[in-house]
Amino acid sequence: MLLKRSFSVAILVLLTLSITACGHMSNRGRNTAIGAGIGAVGGAILTGGSAIGTVGGAAVGGVIGHQINR
Repeated sequence: MLLKRSFSVAILVLLTLSITACGHMSNRGRNTAIGAGIGAVGGAILTGGSAIGTVGGAAVGGVIGHQINR
């Protein structure tokens, strides 16, 4: 249980760092990355750290983020 939580926190930190490193991204690209990150965290939380839930959440969040400001 502690390993899953640590892994989730590590992923969140890596996503945050990668988003801040992309200052040259367009608004659409930034929204897609943020949506994917939030979706991944949400999917992991809702499914108890399941890899399928995390990837599914990232995919759904990325699509939603991409559609914002369309």
